[in-house]
Amino acid sequence: MSETAPDSLIPYDEIVQEALRAVVGRVLGSVEQTGGALPGDHHFYITFKTAAPGVVIPPALTARFPDEMTIVLQNKFWDLNVTDTGFSVGLSFNQIPSKLSIPFSAITAFVDPAVDFGLQFQASVADIEPAEHEDAENDAPEQGERPDIAKSEDGSNVVTVDFGRKK
Repeated sequence: MSETAPDSLIPYDEIVQEALRAVVGRVLGSVEQTGGALPGDHHFYITFKTAAPGVVIPPALTARFPDEMTIVLQNKFWDLNVTDTGFSVGLSFNQIPSKLSIPFSAITAFVDPAVDFGLQFQASVADIEPAEHEDAENDAPEQGERPDIAKSEDGSNVVTVDFGRKK
């Protein structure tokens, strides 16, 4: 028996990533159907690649976050619109209203800290480490900082999928 797994002709890692991104779409779609009302204490941290194809954000945000940024959907957001391929939402940054359009394929993390749930996705471009960045500072809750989604505590619901794609 060989020590290395054979190369798969079925792209399992891509299929799983697509399915997990559909979870994000379904959750956001249910919020859209309620008119943007989040139930209970639920709120979302969504991290995405700002330079990914299909991402549309104001130029000032692109300049400030050239690689990746995290937005918070909690208190002040509007016009949430979810499609099969992504979502758009209105948020304020430094009191300036902005509209963002984000394809699901650009998302690298989705966290709902109210219930200790999180998903992390492989970057769409292989072998690119995310650059350090500051939080977007749009509706961030004042009582605490963004949870470190890369270091989950035991018993959390963070799902990380990395099939170690061969090059």
